[in-house]
Amino acid sequence: MNTSGTNFRITTFGESHGPAVGVVIDGCPAGLALAETDIQPLLDRRRPGTSALVSPRNEADQVEILSGVFEGMTTGTPIALLVRNEDHHSTDYEELRTLFRPGHADFTYQQKYGHRDHRGGGRSSGRETLGRVAAGAVAMKFLAGKGITIAGGIVSVHGKTGTAAIEAEILAAKNAGDSVGGIVEITARGCPAGLGDPVFGKLDAQVAGAMMGIGAVKGVEIGDGFEAAGRFGSENNDPLRKNGFASNHAGGILGGISSGQEIVVRIAVKPTPSIAMPQKTVDIRGNDADISVKGRHDPCIVPRILPVAESMLALVLIDCWLEQAKYRT
Repeated sequence: MNTSGTNFRITTFGESHGPAVGVVIDGCPAGLALAETDIQPLLDRRRPGTSALVSPRNEADQVEILSGVFEGMTTGTPIALLVRNEDHHSTDYEELRTLFRPGHADFTYQQKYGHRDHRGGGRSSGRETLGRVAAGAVAMKFLAGKGITIAGGIVSVHGKTGTAAIEAEILAAKNAGDSVGGIVEITARGCPAGLGDPVFGKLDAQVAGAMMGIGAVKGVEIGDGFEAAGRFGSENNDPLRKNGFASNHAGGILGGISSGQEIVVRIAVKPTPSIAMPQKTVDIRGNDADISVKGRHDPCIVPRILPVAESMLALVLIDCWLEQAKYRT
């Protein structure tokens, strides 16, 4: 399942320590003005090595458009986007050839396939999300032309709020050889009513699936989410008036279909599993072992996951937009 989408389909490829990572987009409408400069800013937000709060891996993450664009316009044919890996230190991960990192996908990949790329997690690495962000940038360019914008922000990290407190919490975990998680909120503005389909094609189900498809995400809320479970219906319903809705507890989705309000999504991001602090594990033969993960890792994934989550929401919305267009005359 390396492909996602029905009308706007993306297939990501590549491993953390392979020669390159990227994405192939199929179904992007022709006539969209597109250049590397439309994609690069979002990739730069996801890029490692930008501060003490993220992984020091020094990658330029410069995107190349290999196909699907001619004279600055999309042609309607597959768009291939490539980013070359330039700063991978594979020898840092040699110990992981026979040891499983707690909290990571090492053990489950080995059980499923019987063979895995241990270098930086291979396909299970967060570096795979680069292809999603590149595709998300294309989707956002299309959606912006329809008046839809997407932006995210950090709600909290390890229970702390506010920039200074968040930065201090991340640095404290880093200095201890540990890691922390947090909560991120993503909002789509300008989305028209009518996107999404009943029953199994619900917009909120598609959004939740897209967000849970990000490796570090362990929970998703739409609108007020779990808070709604503690309310009366009279408190949680969003009253309709001639000038629109009086509130937005539903997060812009009713019955699986967009209501025309802001679509609000929150995700719970787990702490980075690769930590320097000693941990208990087993080796590939099932023997007990100790591990202290080497290499360069984010002490907190939250800052760099923002453009990934924004991209996943954009990919769902463009897919639903193109589906809805089939019903318009």
